[in-house]
Amino acid sequence: MKITIDGREIDAKEGQTILEIAKENGIEIPALCYHPDLCVKANCRMCVVEIEGIAAPQAACATKIKEGMKVVTQSENLSALRKTNLELLLGQHRRDCAKCVWQGKCALLKYALELKADLNAYPLRNPEPEIVKFGPIILDKSKCINCRNCVDMCSRQTGSKRGDEAECKSDGFLEIDGRGYENGVKPSDDGKKDCIYCGQCIVHCPVGALDVESAVDEVDALLKDKKGKTLVVQFAPSIRASIGEMFGIPYGEVVTGQLAAALKKLGFDKVFDTNMSADLTTVEEAKELVQRIKESKPLPMFTSCCPAWIRYVEFYRPDLIPHITTVKSPQNMLGSLIKTRWAENNAVKPEDIVSVSIMPCTAKKYDAFKPEEKINGLAPADFVLTTRELGRLLQKNNINLKDMPEGTADDPFGVYTGAGTIFGATGGVSEAAARTAHWLITGKNLEQADLKNLRGIAGLKKAEIEIAGIKLKVAIANGMENVKIILDDLAKDPKAYDYVEIMACPGGCIGGGGQPLPVDDEIRQKRAQGLYSDDAAKQIRFAHESPAVIAVYDDLRNDEHKIHEILHTRYAQKGKSEIKK
Repeated sequence: MKITIDGREIDAKEGQTILEIAKENGIEIPALCYHPDLCVKANCRMCVVEIEGIAAPQAACATKIKEGMKVVTQSENLSALRKTNLELLLGQHRRDCAKCVWQGKCALLKYALELKADLNAYPLRNPEPEIVKFGPIILDKSKCINCRNCVDMCSRQTGSKRGDEAECKSDGFLEIDGRGYENGVKPSDDGKKDCIYCGQCIVHCPVGALDVESAVDEVDALLKDKKGKTLVVQFAPSIRASIGEMFGIPYGEVVTGQLAAALKKLGFDKVFDTNMSADLTTVEEAKELVQRIKESKPLPMFTSCCPAWIRYVEFYRPDLIPHITTVKSPQNMLGSLIKTRWAENNAVKPEDIVSVSIMPCTAKKYDAFKPEEKINGLAPADFVLTTRELGRLLQKNNINLKDMPEGTADDPFGVYTGAGTIFGATGGVSEAAARTAHWLITGKNLEQADLKNLRGIAGLKKAEIEIAGIKLKVAIANGMENVKIILDDLAKDPKAYDYVEIMACPGGCIGGGGQPLPVDDEIRQKRAQGLYSDDAAKQIRFAHESPAVIAVYDDLRNDEHKIHEILHTRYAQKGKSEIKK
């Protein structure tokens, strides 16, 4: 089909919207409530355009193209309409730009400047903060513009929505409260609904009404006055391919060396790489999978490294607990090693260690402090910072990643293989585990380490891997709406899969709730590609060959009791989280 936008003839496909075509062709149309991950709601009315033959301006996000359609995106009339709409929205949004998750880069401010909008054209509906907290997530209702993006995303994560359902639903933990001008968003009082702390509401909110409870100031204070403590930090696989965005570095560029150097400059006594414990997680998980297959233990086995998924199971589906690997998440595994073996080997009292982890995930703030994760009464991490929080901490201390030289993480937890780094992308855990499972079963490495049928950011992937006559049926899901499809499959056929990798966030950790903004599939793909490039460049690509992993097993004397005590966990049914106002 051919249409014309602002006098320019453009090829288009049937079923596309005007906004989609405009974006594909580099034509900017203002939009606030639109996100390519979500269904179209046409709530903000910022994307109005003029169409020849239609009297009233139409929302570009909701208008499908037709052959020969002629569209105008810029005119005095459209500017006036957008300015009025924007000023009405600003009347709903209490501005607190200095502390905003968007760091002054939100579309609301951008359009206000472009349209010369009067920020105070209408009195604020809610001039004072109105905070609601659930788990580590904070909703400030005084900033909400009622775009409903968070409600739609939450219905995907905690409601009934499945991957093949395109229509909007509002049956998740976050829901609409009230009617008309007074309506807003609130957490559900329904005892059967709860937050899984994935943080996808945060990354899909265009105006910073949602954020995570921050530990930046506390960590910064400790770095300036350690009070006799030893400060240790670890950073997750996906961080290296995303944090650079906050410093003008291209999407997906891996900055492992600069990141290690920046953390040392901040003042941490030891800088460790969570990739090392991702390798260790891989080996332990592969061992458990092979054991379950050989001993006919409960299958399928589900992965455990996504804490939002674990939260979902412990609240919504405790019947699945026997199917989850008992292996700890890489964050908690490394944290446990730091406060046990590393502390003992370096004559440091565990209680004198302050362990900080940098994670792409808001649910990790919950994961680290679960009672089941404690080791000798201590949490594996004392503070969890998201990627965004680390970016703010570096900026607060005038440290620019762009200017940092290449550094290295510290021994004994600084060395990692290619298997560890791909944990940050959906399918990476399965690929890493399959590499090691093959070695455990056959005694040989795969001739080709790349398992490309497990890669890509598609919401749902299925594959069959044959190892020495054993056919392993694998399912990989990212985004809880796709997880529900797998659970439906298993309800129909409990033997549909042997191994299931679950990541609650779209794209896996590279699309986590704590990652830099904005995010969409194009950005997720670039971040994932950065991790796969890092894997391909590593001399060692099999987790079981990691010298750091081998050293851990030697230190534990391959004692299965000690290994299980430090590296494994347990799960329990959980109740609804407290909602604080």
